[in-house]
Amino acid sequence: QVQLVESGGGLVPAGGSLRLSCVASGRTFSTLAVGWFRQTPGNEREFVGSITSSGTSTYYADSVKGRFTISRDNAKNTVYLQVHSLKPEDTAVYYCAAQEGYYYLTLANAAAYWGQGTRVTVSS
Repeated sequence: QVQLVESGGGLVPAGGSLRLSCVASGRTFSTLAVGWFRQTPGNEREFVGSITSSGTSTYYADSVKGRFTISRDNAKNTVYLQVHSLKPEDTAVYYCAAQEGYYYLTLANAAAYWGQGTRVTVSS
């Protein structure tokens, strides 16, 4: 079992920045594609972006492209989501998820492992 723990959320003004972290407990992190998702009450979990297991490539939803950056440090079993130019509509609980055997993890239903989420609130 791979366990993921997100951190780094908080309250920020519009236009602000945060760095979210996702730390894995296992030793197989380097084999896992990781996706970031976000969710607001009453809505399904929305894809934000993904990074390949090697960290070579990233892919983002149009809504965050150019503002969010995913990176990973496999030696630390950590994936980061750096967010800039935050908008009130970015307010959500952000989750990291992982799955082996995928290039990108873009579908929530495909994820094998989930973190508990970290809340990002962007004020207007």
